[in-house]
Amino acid sequence: MLHINKIYKRMACFLTITALVIKALFTGMAYNKEEAAIYVKAASLFTSKHGQLSVKGNRLTGKNGKPVQLKGASTHGINWDIGYPYVNEASFKTIRDQWGANTIRLAMYTEDYNGYCVTDNENRKKLLETIDTGVKAADKLGMYVIIDWHVLNDQNPKKYQKEAVSFFKKVSKKYSSYNNVLYEICNEPNGGTTWNDIKSYARKIIKTIRKNSNAVIITGTPSWSQDVDVVSESPLKGFTNIMYSVHFYAATHKDSYREKLKKAYDNGLPVICTEFGACEASGNGAYDFQSANEWIKLMDSHKTSYICWSLSNKAESASLLNPSCTKTSGYKTSDLSEQGKWLIKKYKS
Repeated sequence: MLHINKIYKRMACFLTITALVIKALFTGMAYNKEEAAIYVKAASLFTSKHGQLSVKGNRLTGKNGKPVQLKGASTHGINWDIGYPYVNEASFKTIRDQWGANTIRLAMYTEDYNGYCVTDNENRKKLLETIDTGVKAADKLGMYVIIDWHVLNDQNPKKYQKEAVSFFKKVSKKYSSYNNVLYEICNEPNGGTTWNDIKSYARKIIKTIRKNSNAVIITGTPSWSQDVDVVSESPLKGFTNIMYSVHFYAATHKDSYREKLKKAYDNGLPVICTEFGACEASGNGAYDFQSANEWIKLMDSHKTSYICWSLSNKAESASLLNPSCTKTSGYKTSDLSEQGKWLIKKYKS
């Protein structure tokens, strides 16, 4: 009887939430306090419901074996502003409750300004503290968190492989008891870096993490994490709970890039989109929301998870906040960029 009662309660909760979403979509009415509390409660149960994630076939799944779709926002580089202001519990709570996000990505550049591999020990310590704040805030709020080793201008992840081994040894041990952490081991390999280069690096880092954790590990793919089609023909062997990242900026990356993703799907590759935007690949320029909608539709059809770039007020199109927004939480509609407003509609629907 107790089991049946639980089923009834879950069904009632689901039907109530569905009714609230339909009301918001078709009447334009905001949630009242009671309704908002129900919505927030559902969001806060996300990690407790799905628990430790794993990869089954080409899908990200929860503890019950059913597919899980992560939707979230990535920070800009936490190294650009040591003590990155948007990594705090109140900020994450805002994007969870008001935006409909269930995941945050902590992007830490490796070589660029104040990057982990080129800064001093004091700044490294502060970067680790920022990551710790982010992991614990996300855990408290029932959100997943991706720790991102943000390779970019260093191009080839093997350049700082020694530092990467040390970093992932440290964080995978520290967060071994957390069920909300995923590890992204190289953001966007580029500059002619081959899949064989990345595979060699990935094997080393995966083995390092596996000594402490069986968490999901995400590896970047060649050409700024776009060549998932190439990877799908020769994925890593002998490891479990591995995913491969695809990145896109919709105003630049259109049909030919979506075809790459379709081929990866056809070949059964477990793909996750850890970075995307509706603007040009530079992170600036014009938006193409039609192309962005096509990407979202394609990913939704395969229950692919996706994380938008970026939770920042930087004066560029990819930022989710307006440059005039000085808040570090409690963002209102007027504080959002055009991409931010578009994203919330997608996540809330």
